[in-house]
Amino acid sequence: MKPLYLTLLCAAFAAVVAPVASAQTKPAKPAAKPAAAKAEVPATPKQAPPVGGTPRDFALPAKEEFVLPNGLKAKLVPFGQVPKVTMMVAIQAGNVHEAANEVGIADLLARLLAEGTSTLNATQIAEKIAAMGGSLDISAGADQTYVQASCLSEYAPELATLLAEVVTHPAMPASELPRIKTDFKRQMNLARAQPSMQARQKFTAALYGNHPYGRPLPTDASIEALTMEQVKSFYQNQYGAKRTSVYVAGKFDAAALREAITKAWSAWTPGPEPRIEVAKAQIRPDITTLDRPSAPQSTIVIGMPVVDPSHPDYLKLRVTNSLLGGSFGSRITRNIREDKGYTYSPRSVIETHYRAGSWSEIADVTTQETGNSLKEIVYEVERLQKEAPSAEELKGIQNYESGLFVLRNSTPAGIINQLNTLDLHGLPDSYLTEQVKNINAVTPQQVSETARKYVRPEAMTVVVVGDKKIIDPQIKKFQASRKKAL
Repeated sequence: MKPLYLTLLCAAFAAVVAPVASAQTKPAKPAAKPAAAKAEVPATPKQAPPVGGTPRDFALPAKEEFVLPNGLKAKLVPFGQVPKVTMMVAIQAGNVHEAANEVGIADLLARLLAEGTSTLNATQIAEKIAAMGGSLDISAGADQTYVQASCLSEYAPELATLLAEVVTHPAMPASELPRIKTDFKRQMNLARAQPSMQARQKFTAALYGNHPYGRPLPTDASIEALTMEQVKSFYQNQYGAKRTSVYVAGKFDAAALREAITKAWSAWTPGPEPRIEVAKAQIRPDITTLDRPSAPQSTIVIGMPVVDPSHPDYLKLRVTNSLLGGSFGSRITRNIREDKGYTYSPRSVIETHYRAGSWSEIADVTTQETGNSLKEIVYEVERLQKEAPSAEELKGIQNYESGLFVLRNSTPAGIINQLNTLDLHGLPDSYLTEQVKNINAVTPQQVSETARKYVRPEAMTVVVVGDKKIIDPQIKKFQASRKKAL
């Protein structure tokens, strides 16, 4: 990138100078007699950036917690001075709870929840939310379904009542199902067309097999085969108060809000006990290629199963990931983006579920450099395994992770998401309140040990989507250089 930058800079300078030079039509005057040389003034030294402050632990705002007789849990967190409230209803009923013949049923149900209740149609719900100065979003995730909303503070009790009605008294109009299916199919087809999704699907299938986490996206045929009876059955069998938590953060009247939540949710059926089938991820040191003829770039996913947030090593793994590939200044990014120019936006991620997790490096690389990209990714992992990072490099990563954590907790929505994470993974409040301290307690030696323990190239699954006739010879060369999996 540097030669291009200099070229553009020179061109810009020439464009500025050229008009000035062409305007000098009169002969130049004789040069004046040179004046006596002046003493050179030394350049002002650059100021060093100020020393960063000592990282401070996150102070979790005082919260009110209560559990209704039917099992529903609620957490109210006063936060900030802006007269707004954010709410989330998290129901432990997601894609992980679907049977093999009903993939996508949680998504259809989530969309139907927004279509009305026993007393309000979709338009009336939208109008009520708008009148409160708020918004409503309902979506299904891998482990949970989320009903998220916001409003002005004065309407908090009314919003809490409305969300309860949406969840506990859904109309689920059969007349809307064909339209919802059409939209869902379109969304799935768009996702399937993306090379990154194709690679990710193969990667998760290799790790999780027949577990719901490893299932492919539903096809048009499988979506079309889903019935309203299945949707209603999923609601009856998976939804209930025992699997539901209500979170509120913002500025509100606590007594009025507590009363509204208690009144609106108390009559709901307790439903099933919380349950998520734990995935037993597999270590599969395989290489899979998917053909994308004439593709100018290849999409790479390389990774393996790791621990989840409930494990004592998880925070060390997060710091290690950030240093290795999870931040813009990470080693893999510097190598294959800044130094080699193989890719524009590589990244490594830790994807977590309940008691399951995976680490992976993801990159769209130039087709001709597919093999070299894999080689450099492995090189950086092995370098970190052999040599601990310097204290200075690690400190920069720890400051980044600490700052990111603080930013995540700077909004009501961020607070709610963190509290839901604690509940989903069964973590204590100290996971949040001591996180900055624990991040900064990680040593260089622990980073190297964590890389050796959890980020092992010889045990990684590799998926590449690209032009097979060009990438296959490169993949074979890379495969021949791999160590045998332990």
